[in-house]
Amino acid sequence: MASFLTGLIGSGIGPSLSPPLHEREAACHGLHYVYRLLDTDRLGSDVGELVRTARRFGYDGLNITHPCKQAVIPHLDELSDDARMLGAVNTVVFDGERAIGHNTDWTGFAESFARGLPDAPTRRVVQLGAGGAGAAVAHALLTLGADHVTVVDADPARATELAAQLAGRYGAERARPAAQDDLPGLLAGADGLVHATPTGMAHHPGLPLPASLLRPGLWVADIVYRPLETELLKQARALGCRTLDGSGMVVFQAAHAFRLFTGRTPDAERMLAHLTDLVNA
Repeated sequence: MASFLTGLIGSGIGPSLSPPLHEREAACHGLHYVYRLLDTDRLGSDVGELVRTARRFGYDGLNITHPCKQAVIPHLDELSDDARMLGAVNTVVFDGERAIGHNTDWTGFAESFARGLPDAPTRRVVQLGAGGAGAAVAHALLTLGADHVTVVDADPARATELAAQLAGRYGAERARPAAQDDLPGLLAGADGLVHATPTGMAHHPGLPLPASLLRPGLWVADIVYRPLETELLKQARALGCRTLDGSGMVVFQAAHAFRLFTGRTPDAERMLAHLTDLVNA
């Protein structure tokens, strides 16, 4: 029986469902597969130290989550084209002595969006969050054909940097930064809102913006998956907004990472069913 040792590096990741999600799919392939949580808070280690330790202990690969998707890059030997372009890594594969960074977040979100909001208008999209996940999501939106993405972040410099990178790849007319104070005007004329910050997660409860800025006719997508119904999505659904929760992104990015770790093709539909079972357990 083939064996794999993998894990997740991040902060406050105790509630993560990644271990059982990966391990259940692996069992369906007849694999001996162990997925461990490497929490920077609990272990008191930084991401570089944990990557080096995992390599030394024979890990086959790692997933990387908030807030380490950009911080991990200096500790890797090589980046895939996508990871280099996005400046963010959510998957690390150990190949001999090399640690290679990949990004399956953007393909995960793209697949989830195309599946969950297939005909949603994307002329004007407002995105909250310009971190590692935000970079992947914005890239996915523009790749899928969004006409214009406005990036808003609590750190204005980070929003400006991401928007400049997007404009460099897709054209200046397709991405720009904006301040949080601009949200009322932006959302009044937007087709959709994408939330790509930790707000709403189990350890970061609450709303990322005033609920009064939501309105019927605006679609709302959230990348948070624990809980699946964040306060943002609850408020949006109460207004009649079309919504997309984080389940699709987490499953599809996990499926793509599973393939990188094992060389096996996972069953994404089965993984979606696994996630539903886990969330409802």
